[in-house]
Amino acid sequence: MTHLESLENKSIHILREAYNRFPNLCMLWSIGKDSTVLLSLARKAFFGHVPFPLVHIDTHYKIPEMIVYRDMLAKEWNLDMIYGENTKALEKKLTFPDGNATRIECCKNLKTEALRNTLSGEWKRFRMNHNTGTYEVDKNTEPYTGVIVGIRADEEGSRSKERYFSPRDRNNDWDIGDQPPEFWGQYKTDFKSGTHIRVHPLLDWTELDVWEYIEKEGVPVVSLYFNKGDGKRYRSLGCWPCTTPVQSDSKNIKEIIEELKTGKFSNIAERSGREQDKEDGGGLEELRKDGYM
Repeated sequence: MTHLESLENKSIHILREAYNRFPNLCMLWSIGKDSTVLLSLARKAFFGHVPFPLVHIDTHYKIPEMIVYRDMLAKEWNLDMIYGENTKALEKKLTFPDGNATRIECCKNLKTEALRNTLSGEWKRFRMNHNTGTYEVDKNTEPYTGVIVGIRADEEGSRSKERYFSPRDRNNDWDIGDQPPEFWGQYKTDFKSGTHIRVHPLLDWTELDVWEYIEKEGVPVVSLYFNKGDGKRYRSLGCWPCTTPVQSDSKNIKEIIEELKTGKFSNIAERSGREQDKEDGGGLEELRKDGYM
């Protein structure tokens, strides 16, 4: 068994275990490479069908190509596609681009609050109508008690503290110091009533693993990851006011893999282009404690 096959088998096992153990499950889809690999793994785990809804948190500041790609793939793969947003914050312009919030405050408004209330069903959710290709208000307001997320331990410091099955409280708050042990492939999946569960099937994957899997499986990814002739490409995707590309000549998947193998980015964090990570030394961990992805 190859390294990638081992990772794939473990992730598929976790996906199936989550689906078996937790009712009202959904999967977050950020539209980035990791969550799209996770989506591809879910299709493989359930024989071409994804048996739970895909949830995207739309800040209205995503790079436009990301939204086009989201809706194209949702139609092509017949995904149960839902998005949530913080309508009030957007209407009141409580955002960084509007000059009324710091980057961290903006993330809390447009991502953390939007995610928490979208998952709880307290705010409107918008579901794709595959007949019209448009989004309509979702009539189902039942809360999601578990959510599958495509984070990796090597991507950012606070993510390395996660478990495969990570409990949150009713408000989605994360107590880093109170997590179940996970030894020898044994996972705790029985939690007390009211516990919100985050499931992380990609926790052991690396950036290189993800790209090699994309190449092996032909996973479609948004073109923002590739250099289009200006010597730059995106390594991590987010909102356009807070995300910058890296210097890179890689125009395709094979070239990205070779670039990573050379160690070009060995001393440069994958999320180095995400400005909100820099604004506050502990900002991202604090965001994640409050329910951020």
